Amino acid sequence: MGSTGTESAAGAADAEDERRNVSDATGVLLLGACAGWSLVTAAAHGGRPEGVLLAVLAVAAGYSSGRILGALLPVTAPAVGALSGVGLAVAAPYAVPGPQPLVPLGHGGALAALLTLSSGAACCAAWAARHAAPRFALRASVAGIAGVAAALDSAPGLVASIGVLLYSLAADRTRRRAAVLTAFALVAALVTAATWAMAGNVTPGAPSALPEDQLGGHRVLLWHDALTLTREHPVLGAGPGRFGELSPVATQSALPDARPHSASLQQAAEQGLIGLALLTAVFCWFLYALWRTRRPTPVALTAGAALTALAVIASVGDALSFTTVTVGAGLLAGIATARPLGDGEGAGRAPEGSGPP
Repeated sequence: MGSTGTESAAGAADAEDERRNVSDATGVLLLGACAGWSLVTAAAHGGRPEGVLLAVLAVAAGYSSGRILGALLPVTAPAVGALSGVGLAVAAPYAVPGPQPLVPLGHGGALAALLTLSSGAACCAAWAARHAAPRFALRASVAGIAGVAAALDSAPGLVASIGVLLYSLAADRTRRRAAVLTAFALVAALVTAATWAMAGNVTPGAPSALPEDQLGGHRVLLWHDALTLTREHPVLGAGPGRFGELSPVATQSALPDARPHSASLQQAAEQGLIGLALLTAVFCWFLYALWRTRRPTPVALTAGAALTALAVIASVGDALSFTTVTVGAGLLAGIATARPLGDGEGAGRAPEGSGPP
């Protein structure tokens, strides 16, 4: 009986490792497809695929680094990552409150994204810690991150940081992570759909017809131009990096603005609906990897909440165009899906219900 039980446990572990390898292989294929498709669209219509290639490289580097660091230092790695993210946000030239001198809409999305990822990393570190004192200190640091967001006049960063913390505190009550991760995907899809709906209902010259006052009439007009380009080039897009030269709103602006400040609309406009499908698939792969990870459910769901908040921010702002953000997203996902080696610092044993359903 004992031998049979041991063999069953070994078989289950082997099956889990095989599914984990399939998840990793899927990620490699998806990132490779994103890079390859950017080259295809650039060859078809011209453009500059370097930005997309850099983003793909940043995600891959961040994810692989997160897997390594998360396995070796499951508490220290996300804690240092959170501190580094806050430092980058504070030191960045776009962290100064108020309008930015380089583009009309500024870089508020990147600032909010960095603070959100930092909050997620700090909460993941708290769940990985074994003792109450470091857990409390790490969670208290998220309140500090929210304070930084308020000081930098980043309302999205403030709301997202607090939201990630509150959800993380309640995540230990969840036993079936698949339903929650599915809900995260639906939230991102609904926000993206709302963005597209607003873009489709805009008529140039009437920027106050929709709730654009909260988002800025200029931003929504850029969304409209991106949607128009998508309709004109639905398959291959207009070419990576070409939105700024093809958008009437962007070219007529007193200050240059080469992006529509929406990741989904920019991807569709420049790389077509296939490019948008690839971007969506990468986000879904992140959520799938979090579902399959053997890390405790609170760690997986906290990272999922932070990445979903990032997706929402990227749907209505310019976030994914910054290398620090894409590296941070990959790093957080890698740490949350890493398997701590042995019984190292804070590795502990996953609580009941922490595995995939």
